[in-house]
Amino acid sequence: MIAATGIGSMPGDDTAAYDRAVAVVLDELPDLPFVPELPGRGAHADLTARTLAMVAELGADLQPAGWRLTGHSGPVGIDHRRARSLLAQDLDTVEELSQGWSGAFKLQVTGPWTLAATVERPRGDRVLADRGARHELAESLAEGLRDHVADVQRRIPDARLVVQVDEPALPAVLAGRVPTASGFHRHRSVDAPGASPALEWVFAAVTGSGATPVAHCCAAEAPVGLLTGAGAVGVSVDLDALAPAAYDDLAGLLETGGPVHLGVVPTSAPASPLSDRSVTERVLRFLDMLGLDPQGASSLVVTPACGLAGADPSWARQALALCRTVAANLRP
Repeated sequence: MIAATGIGSMPGDDTAAYDRAVAVVLDELPDLPFVPELPGRGAHADLTARTLAMVAELGADLQPAGWRLTGHSGPVGIDHRRARSLLAQDLDTVEELSQGWSGAFKLQVTGPWTLAATVERPRGDRVLADRGARHELAESLAEGLRDHVADVQRRIPDARLVVQVDEPALPAVLAGRVPTASGFHRHRSVDAPGASPALEWVFAAVTGSGATPVAHCCAAEAPVGLLTGAGAVGVSVDLDALAPAAYDDLAGLLETGGPVHLGVVPTSAPASPLSDRSVTERVLRFLDMLGLDPQGASSLVVTPACGLAGADPSWARQALALCRTVAANLRP
């Protein structure tokens, strides 16, 4: 059945806003609600911090340039504790407001390559610069993710969990476009065979935990074939950023029942009202380019584009409601 969901981020900068975001998600997305992220609350609440909060064994602290790994030894720093505490509080809220929920439920995590391109090593520069550090971070992420999925499953026992692995930086990693700490150089590119193992470990951890892995990449040139080849059951992409080269892979996914989350609703309120009819027609045109109709694309999931955290709260609700209406319009 064609469904609707969100990417993950929502507007808001305090605890009350988080409570409202969970309520909005549960109200507007009955087919596939998700655990909201509110990065407006600060660096301890963004997707990098939330993922580091679940990574096994490795410590991290917050520096002016962003998050940095601190290794295995020593006590957990105050910033890492705050990130873990905030994630636990958020999950408490989700657990409380989703009492009695049954059905699909989505959570999000930063993927191993975007994490490596974002987080620094203990001695400086990105983890991406060190093959051994990349390997260790990916394995620790996979191990921590198993525990995280188990925790969410315990909190929402009747949920069928979907884990969205966010990899917006993966195309830049593959193309060698990630800048070094100085900004004067770029990290070496990682080819697809070299990138695949880290993805495989993370997707296998999700699958082994009884959840469904879906890879999200909102950047241009999303490597759909690499992601699905490494074990992602489905993908999440923005239609505006999608390269035609990915069409065949997306068509193959839909034809075999693999979920394709398609970002088609803008993240900020348009200047003129946006009707569900116009968005529905846009999706139909896309399916027509793939050689499919809605009956042959029952695993399609309608989403906003990436970046809803910067939206006005009223538009954020409208965007999710619009996705739900469009999904209903597309059902045979």
